[in-house]
Amino acid sequence: MRVELLGDSALLLVFGEGIDPAVNDRVHELAHRLRRGPLPGILGVVPAYASLAVHFDPLRWDPEALEAELRGLAQAGDAPEAPRTLVLPVRYGGEWGPDLADVAAHCGFTEAEVIARHTAATYRVFFLGFAPGFPYLGGLDPALATPRRAEPRLRVPRGSVGIAGPQTGVYPLETPGGWRIIGCTPAVLFDPQREEPCLLRAGDLLKFEEVP
Repeated sequence: MRVELLGDSALLLVFGEGIDPAVNDRVHELAHRLRRGPLPGILGVVPAYASLAVHFDPLRWDPEALEAELRGLAQAGDAPEAPRTLVLPVRYGGEWGPDLADVAAHCGFTEAEVIARHTAATYRVFFLGFAPGFPYLGGLDPALATPRRAEPRLRVPRGSVGIAGPQTGVYPLETPGGWRIIGCTPAVLFDPQREEPCLLRAGDLLKFEEVP
């Protein structure tokens, strides 16, 4: 594990490189341990593919002392938290998935085959980013990998399900975006009025279910 200083109040713990489920497991195991509160003065943790940002109170922690504590926690042998599994309903194609035909043509499948492959997989929420509650999902069938649009849309509707390269994801808010939109879910991924604003958590497992 490599440790880097982020300003005067955060450390970046780097467990590896690229998109690797085993590395991501280590990220979420340590994030889970820290969320349980074994160390005072930890203000927040932000997981990514292969790294974990740990924000701390600089009046309570010296970075070197905190690094030593974090290295010890990273080696702890307790069992990781079991991931939740959620299912999102999706309406594919038509006005809900304007890029479905392009994805099918690029991959050499019918639209029905794209939908079948997309709903067959179980996805891992590697982390949330880009917009509040936006899940970066691993587990897309490699045969569905499709480049982003050459020209991003200025407005992608909330709930849009898209593909970009080897990943799939869901837009929690209406934002600009260049992912290929193949469907839309009515599920609300981000609501600041909820006790837990983000529907999904990093480390969750997710499946899509086609609905008429």
